[in-house]
Parts: sequence; C-alpha cells; structure tokens
Amino acid sequence: MKIAVLSGKGGTGKTLVAVNIAAVAEKAVYVDCDVEEPNGYLFFTPELFDRKEVSVLIPVIDRSICTLCRKCIDFCNFNALACIANRMILFEEVCHSCGGCRIVCPVSAITEKEKVIGHIENGVSKNVIVKTGILNVGETSGIPIIRELMNENENDQRISVFDCPPGSACAVMESIRDADYCILVAEPTIFGIHNLNLVFELVKQFHKPHGVILNKCLEGENLAEQFCAENHIRILGRIPFHQEIGMMSSKGLILVRENETHRKFFVNLLNKVIEVIQNETITCP
Repeated sequence: MKIAVLSGKGGTGKTLVAVNIAAVAEKAVYVDCDVEEPNGYLFFTPELFDRKEVSVLIPVIDRSICTLCRKCIDFCNFNALACIANRMILFEEVCHSCGGCRIVCPVSAITEKEKVIGHIENGVSKNVIVKTGILNVGETSGIPIIRELMNENENDQRISVFDCPPGSACAVMESIRDADYCILVAEPTIFGIHNLNLVFELVKQFHKPHGVILNKCLEGENLAEQFCAENHIRILGRIPFHQEIGMMSSKGLILVRENETHRKFFVNLLNKVIEVIQNETITCP
C-alpha cells in the first residue's frame, strides 16, 4: 500500500503529514523523495544500517575516432553535446543519461562511464524503515535517485509513505508513479489555492485517487476549503494553526509519538486512506 504526500510548494506541512502517517502505522516505510533537501530524517533520527551510492551513465567521447559527423548532436534533445572549434564538447549538467548518442554514433566513438550523483541512506526508527535519497550538491536532477528509491520499495508489502518533492515537476511525477493514493497538503490562502491547483491537476492527469489535508487552519473563511468544495475534492482532515504544533515540529518531535490527540487524528487519517485504497481495489475489474 503506497501513499504519496505532495504539495504545490515547500513549507505547507507536507513532511509533517508524511512523517506522522508513517509513524502511526503498525509497520511502515518512509521514503524521502525530496532528494534536494530531505528533512524527514530530522524527525525520525534513524539508526542507519545501509548506504548506497547512486550513479548515472554519461558519455565519453574518443576524439581520436570522432569524425565530427554531428549525428549525436542532432539526436540529443537536451543540447548536452556541441561541436566547438572542431571539438566535441559534453555538457554533463544537462545530460539525461539516455545513451542515445552512443547508439547513433556511426564509428563507435562514444562510450559511457559511471558518475555518482548522490546516495540513499537506509535506517530504522522504531516501527518505521526510513529511506532517504540525497542528491550531491551541484547536480541538476535527482530523478535517478527517486527512481532507485521506487525500485527498492517496489515489492515491499508494508505501508509505504512517499514524501514527495514540492511542486509539480518531473521529480514529483516520478515520486507518485507507483502511488495507490495521493494526499495533497494545502494552506488556507489565495497562494495556497494556486499551489493546491498545481498538484490537483497533476494527480488528475495520473488518474490517482486523492484527498486534501488543510494545514494551518484558522477560524473563519478558508479559501482552500472553498476550492475543494468547488472541485469536489475530499477533505481528509484539518490541522489547526497552533503554537504547540509549531514548537514540537521545530524541535524535530513527531506529533503522534508525543501527543494522544495528534495520534488519534493521524490514525483516523490513515484509516480513511486505507479504506479508499481497499475500495478502489475491490471495484477495479
């Protein structure tokens, strides 16, 4: 059972929700896909038991063989190759490691080498296996790390909670690829509506069952709640704008491990999601 937690921007409470859902499950895997700035481990402080580097393949050009035919340049949609002053140049930062340039080279002047772009740390925190993807500083794409996290978790039968990157770009798409359900976390402001709409449109495109957690709720008008009503989006729960929650989070405390009221809230939330997933499974042909 795979649950993805996402939001249109950072700072909405996405990690707060993901960490507490994982912590309240009997057995769970927390997967931090926000590889550019992972912070779930700050709450779990896991005892690490494994670390694995993640590499990609990048082209190596043998200029003594290269005939400067430019077929590799014409093939590359990402402009990672150029011919400057009769010399082939590779821009590693924009290479997507597709291997196409090697295939189209008519004289086999292009081979490939491994380049480490980051690593995955595996640890345990009480009932939760914590998997953290970490992108090396200066690297432009963490998608290969997210893909490796997904592959490692593919056959795990425990409840898996994917803490997605913020936004709605390619890294988020990769993070929700295998999700059975998506929880969208939103703030009750006009900007919150804009950001909620981004991820709402994304999960619709992927045909993922979804619901919304409204965070930082105050008394009175809630624009995000109105948006959900207008778009027939199920509201899974509301987290109040409360000093206690802010203080506990700032200290890296997991709410459900510290407070019974919060534990009951997230137990209820998890049960709602499980019920929807099970019903979806039953009704699918």
